[in-house]
Amino acid sequence: MDNKYDAVIVGGGILGTFHAYHAMEMGLKVCLVEKDAYPKGATTQNFGQVVPSGMNSKWQKYGRESLRIYKEIQSQFDISIRQNGTVYLASNEEEEQLLVELRAINNSNEYASKMLTRSECLDHYPGLRKDYVKAGLFFPKEVTVEPRIMIHRLQEFLGTHKGMEIKMGFPVIHCERNGDWVKVESSAGEKLWAKKVVICNGSDFKNLYPEVFANSDLEVSKLQMMQTKSQGNYELKGSILTGWSIRRYEAFYECPSFAGIKQNEPEDSLQKQWGVHILFKQATDGSVILGDSHQYADANSIEDLGYDLDMDIDHFMVEEAKKIIDLPTYEIQRRWYGMYSQCKTSDIFQQIIDEHIHIVTGIGGKGMTGSAGFSKKNMATIFNTQKINL
Repeated sequence: MDNKYDAVIVGGGILGTFHAYHAMEMGLKVCLVEKDAYPKGATTQNFGQVVPSGMNSKWQKYGRESLRIYKEIQSQFDISIRQNGTVYLASNEEEEQLLVELRAINNSNEYASKMLTRSECLDHYPGLRKDYVKAGLFFPKEVTVEPRIMIHRLQEFLGTHKGMEIKMGFPVIHCERNGDWVKVESSAGEKLWAKKVVICNGSDFKNLYPEVFANSDLEVSKLQMMQTKSQGNYELKGSILTGWSIRRYEAFYECPSFAGIKQNEPEDSLQKQWGVHILFKQATDGSVILGDSHQYADANSIEDLGYDLDMDIDHFMVEEAKKIIDLPTYEIQRRWYGMYSQCKTSDIFQQIIDEHIHIVTGIGGKGMTGSAGFSKKNMATIFNTQKINL
């Protein structure tokens, strides 16, 4: 019976880990398996912000539940959560109008936010350029995480302190229903048996179900990011999202002025070509993370995105960042890119192989913010427990 479980979760990233977490919270016997020695995909190669404010109304509910879950876990075990809030900085009247409209939407959703005047923005965010900022919108409840740290500490908490069984270095090569059970087999021949299997391993599920993958509408996004050297005594609190973020994030699609403002944007700019919006977040070591860009390819053509960093994109982002905040140094110590899968026509990819095997992936850029809340409701649905209202 040692290798029999109520739930086996395949994929040790943020989406899989929180599916396992909620299964355990439901009192189930759970095993989380990950193909590598430790998670190293999109979960660790992202910006590290939890921003329900940037999501549409549906996903904001999941994001707000995620905030609650993150803070509850942080109160028991340090997983690198810092509550310094999120600010959106408008650079012109159009962006300021979108902030006013978003604040009205969030007031009706009872989600706290505060408009900041130009002078308040300059007071709160040192180095912010006077010739850039016009106004701001601040969300005090939102948090940042350290993406290269958080998932490891979360799994340490679940394994060491909560007793969850976690198997690293367990590449799943076979997953098949056998009567009332599903057999999950690794490349080393180790077998697990589960009542339900939830597969949350990005686009890697193509190795298990190539036909399902081939018929999916998954695409992959490549994001470039950078990290400066330490900024010394300089302090920049929270997530700093700027004008291009206001023009990109889904939350603003619901604003009355959004469609008209987007129509007036130039189509041939480098910002559009590379999908750039400028973000700032200070890491715990005093450095500042800058980003990011977005390039897309079908998931079965991931090679089209290349495996190198495009230095023209990095140079463009640094020069644009300098127009917004005068940091003590823009010397870069590290550059990287992340890859995440997402759907072209829906907000997440879900496929039921049969009632015992569920594929859940393609959460895209919503992963860090939405996974904890979404997984809670999804596990209740998969196991047919009472309805959970978020």
